[in-house]
Amino acid sequence: MTHLIRATAAGGALLAAAALLAAGPAQAAPGGARGGDYLYLTVTKGDSRSSDTRGTLLLCDPPQGHSHAVEACARLAAVAGDITRITPAKDALCPMVYAPVTAQARGEWDGRPIEYSETFSNSCQLAARTGPVFALDS
Repeated sequence: MTHLIRATAAGGALLAAAALLAAGPAQAAPGGARGGDYLYLTVTKGDSRSSDTRGTLLLCDPPQGHSHAVEACARLAAVAGDITRITPAKDALCPMVYAPVTAQARGEWDGRPIEYSETFSNSCQLAARTGPVFALDS
């Protein structure tokens, strides 16, 4: 009798597995797990060996992630998430001091993957070129 119960349990497990396979692969929810536009932003001061890196996750639906999230999301929306298309500030007067900072962004905008990395001669140049996007100060 014990053998019959094990065989029936094993047969039931096989039947359940076959039903799952026949149903096909599971589909992800539309828009992915995060939903909306997002970028993981980092700013590193110094050269590539520096450990002085700040980062945050900028979410834009609703805007959150750093103190200038509303402005950053609006600026990104105006250029469809393409950071290289942000219009630089025309009235910025930056010192000619070499103190490199590297800005990086990785995420998704309008369903497209975003990868951005650029090194600026100093933080003033970064702010003039990218506006509030990489303004990670508290």
